[in-house]
Amino acid sequence: MRKIIAMTNTTLDGFIDNPHLWSMQYVNEEVQAYVMNLTLGSDTLLLGRVTYVGMAQAWPGRSNPYADHVNGLTKYVVSSTLEKAEWENSTIVHGDDLVATVTELKKRPGGDIMIWGCGQLTDTLMEHGLLDEYRLLVSPVILGQGQRLFRGENVTATLELVDNTTFGSGLIALAYRPVNATGAPVGDQPNAG
Repeated sequence: MRKIIAMTNTTLDGFIDNPHLWSMQYVNEEVQAYVMNLTLGSDTLLLGRVTYVGMAQAWPGRSNPYADHVNGLTKYVVSSTLEKAEWENSTIVHGDDLVATVTELKKRPGGDIMIWGCGQLTDTLMEHGLLDEYRLLVSPVILGQGQRLFRGENVTATLELVDNTTFGSGLIALAYRPVNATGAPVGDQPNAG
């Protein structure tokens, strides 16, 4: 079964908004290669509406090996308000259909399904046992305020560290997998996805 991986930039104190203002100074060739390798393992992007709108404005005009891959990915945007998805290969998934649609997507053959960012989408998937991995790109920055990485409103979880990479720029990539109360990966639960 395909994995759903949520990748996001975060500060050391757990804030995620406006990463272009504080993370870019830590993105070197090593980090770019790491992100490229992770993205090449994916053939689908699953995005919330806010992330999708921003990315749909920025990516279509770019052309390099990474951008060409991203632009060619199958994309699903979760929104109950968006009327048209204009970014190449994009489909709108109504919020009410999210769990059923993602459950079906995971069963299809193919590469991993990548999510950029964390928010209501990742919280909902985690709540339903559909999120397989968090990839957190932690910049050595303390902001003190902003949008939290985890809001903690409806979802609590135990996570297992499955990989970590330290880059010369000071950025650290952490890979966590949700586990259930028995210690099994969430996707191994009989009622998950």
